[in-house]
Order: sequence, then C-alpha cells, then structure tokens
Amino acid sequence: MYPRRTTKTLTSTEEAYERLRAHKRDDESFTDTILRITGDEGDVMKGFGTMSDSEGFREEVEGVRDELDDDLRKRTER
Repeated sequence: MYPRRTTKTLTSTEEAYERLRAHKRDDESFTDTILRITGDEGDVMKGFGTMSDSEGFREEVEGVRDELDDDLRKRTER
C-alpha cells in the first residue's frame, strides 16, 4: 500500500503491541495500520484510542486479553 523506504525495528510493551494488533486489518501490514490510524498530519499519537468508542472494540480487546491471561496461566502452571 505504502512504498517502503527504510526498515526500522521498534520496541514496545506487550500491551502496546496488542492494542496495535487489535486495530490491524487482515489485509494490512503493521506499517499500513500505523499509517492509517495516525493520519497524514505527522502526529504519531493522533490515532491511538480512536477505536475505543467503536462498537465491539472493547469486547475484542477483552477477548484478546483473556486469551493472553489463559496462555500465561498455562505456562506458569507447568
């Protein structure tokens, strides 16, 4: 969708990654997602949180969180 000019590696918390993943569409790369939700103004924080009022968003995030919690519980029970 957008031309690749350089590649950068970003470090994020698991929470930040999951929030971004919740915004990602099936046909998008993470780069596409970041560019879509941040818009063209150059303010990288502009788009974060915009989906919080969208129907079903909270439920989706909570579902992902529950899956991660279950996975962590299983790993620590070993």
